[in-house]
Amino acid sequence: MLSSVKRRAYTSYRRCEGVIGEDLDLRELQQSGRIGRIKVELHTESGKSKGTITIPCSLDRTETAILAAAMETVDRVGPCAAKITLEKLEDVREEKRQQIVNRAVDLLRDWEGEISPDSQEMTDTVLQQARTAEIIKLGKEKLPAGPEVEISKTIIIVEGRADVLALLRSGVKNAVAVEGTSVPKSIADIAKGKTVIAFLDGDRGGDLILKELAQTIKVDYVARAPTGREVEELTHKEVTKALRNRIPAGQILGKAPAKAKPKEKKRTRRTPEKIKKPRRTTTRTTSRITTRTKVEAKPEPKVKDLGIPEPVLDSAQKIQRTMMAVIMDEKFKQLKETHVGELANDLQELDKAKVLILDGVVTQRLIDIAEDRGVELIIGVRVGNIVKKPAKMRIHTFDEL
Repeated sequence: MLSSVKRRAYTSYRRCEGVIGEDLDLRELQQSGRIGRIKVELHTESGKSKGTITIPCSLDRTETAILAAAMETVDRVGPCAAKITLEKLEDVREEKRQQIVNRAVDLLRDWEGEISPDSQEMTDTVLQQARTAEIIKLGKEKLPAGPEVEISKTIIIVEGRADVLALLRSGVKNAVAVEGTSVPKSIADIAKGKTVIAFLDGDRGGDLILKELAQTIKVDYVARAPTGREVEELTHKEVTKALRNRIPAGQILGKAPAKAKPKEKKRTRRTPEKIKKPRRTTTRTTSRITTRTKVEAKPEPKVKDLGIPEPVLDSAQKIQRTMMAVIMDEKFKQLKETHVGELANDLQELDKAKVLILDGVVTQRLIDIAEDRGVELIIGVRVGNIVKKPAKMRIHTFDEL
């Protein structure tokens, strides 16, 4: 019965071929695959047959609309009168696209929840492994320390390995851990001739370690974590702030600040040597005495040739191997001391800056910012690849001082 209805509907449709053209011939469209299997659902009520004809096709919108309109012109199915009315034109591709989108969302949600690691977790893991790789073992005790602790003129003593890692994350590579309350011999040996900063937790344990350090080595400065917090918990800004706000150990231990006198020696070394007292020789003749004076002239030190004031030299000496920077005004008074990582931002906020000293590389970007703020003198560890140097700006390195 169904095949008969399909055949008669097909025969009725062929009556439209002369109207709509050969390109939409139903047989050709089926053979080329542009029209699929025609589905007919038929039911009879009170001697009348009604049904639904579904025609799947892969035609474009224009051809589909013409085909649907042509179907409505069919008025007979075999010997019977018929009426065909279009119910809807449906783009099944859109439905499939929505199914694909919904399934892709489900897959992605499962992937992110079960397979893909969190990006921040991945970043933290990479940083942690990189910092751990930089830790060295110092002395016979194999104390955890930063890679520059042996070559630096300043060392930072902390309590444990986690504190060394916290400082490495902040770019401080000259820290060493005592790993207990007693001071190992390796720390006592490496502290000789160096500036020592004790960076301790803000609790009673930090006080005990400071007293033990003071009995074994000469502590110059003390930096503390906020009360109730540990060094390993501090952020980069908090580490920088704590080191910047360090105080002389003498103010805590009740004695004179460490290494006050060596500072005088450094000044004496920079000042020109005293001219030796002239050696007077006399030559006697029959008529007169001739006096000859011989003066041994010494070349002036390089420092004076550079014309760098003493306060600037002192600041440059203090910040070496500390990853810090100092900004001064035209009278060589300190405007701000900051970490080299925050120097660019801090410099842009100051209007009276004239001198810039940093324990880092002098880059082109830093020079451009300094020129905009009116800086006339920059001193750093080394000078990077400079393309444009202002004519009124002097740039020197620590090795030149």
